Amino acid sequence: MPVTDYPLELPPDDRPMVRFMNVSKSYGQLQVIKNLDFDVAEGEMVSIIGPSGSGKTTVLRILMTLEKINEGVIYVGGKPLTHMPQNGRLVPANESYQKQIRSSIGMCFQQFNLFPHMTALQNCMEGPVQVLGLSKKEALERSEELLRMVGMIDKRDQHPSRLSGGQQQRVAIARALAMRPKVMLFDEVTSALDPEVIGEVTEVIRKLVAEHNLTMLMVTHQMGFARDISDRVCFFYGGSMEEEASPDALFGNPQRERTKQFLSAVKEAV
Repeated sequence: MPVTDYPLELPPDDRPMVRFMNVSKSYGQLQVIKNLDFDVAEGEMVSIIGPSGSGKTTVLRILMTLEKINEGVIYVGGKPLTHMPQNGRLVPANESYQKQIRSSIGMCFQQFNLFPHMTALQNCMEGPVQVLGLSKKEALERSEELLRMVGMIDKRDQHPSRLSGGQQQRVAIARALAMRPKVMLFDEVTSALDPEVIGEVTEVIRKLVAEHNLTMLMVTHQMGFARDISDRVCFFYGGSMEEEASPDALFGNPQRERTKQFLSAVKEAV
């Protein structure tokens, strides 16, 4: 499908928060995402599950523009992210345009990625001041509010090296939220944590789902958490979405054989 066949902007009556249209991604000869069509509605919480190498993390990385796609177009808020309008047609987006659209997306990584030389508070303030142009007073108030929300206000003056893994991940969530994103991406945010502190982070995500109208995509290996918190669960296999359904339907009565095999293997591993 040539890029000329894609709309310059999605119509108001058909405008999910995120839309993948015929998106493919390859690394050399290895195709990791194959002709993906995928919508996420505003305010929806979607969990992506699947075996290693299924393409699930790549979905988040290309949405965060950490990787370039080979085919298709991604839209955020109705506007193209991977491409931009020029002379009545779509062309590959330049960095300036992409940065503008990407500003509505926040991401929390598996490895926290906090600035080691900054305190928890400074980590949260940096983006709003440097990128959004907030005054230090505004950024301070916003950051304190978010650190309070994730239960980390008492650690505001601590550097990451003085924080546990669970505490660092909660600061990372607050830092991402400080940019006021419309879409939040979570990439295996509990996989680097000790079992006893996983609950700290999952509780923060539960709170976000309950109290904020954020659109969220979460790649996770925690099936129970995905079932409990999601509006929809998508099972990826071999670079394609094999099956998607409500949590009760997908976990309780999967329709595809590969989904059944995966869930059975996960259950046995636990």
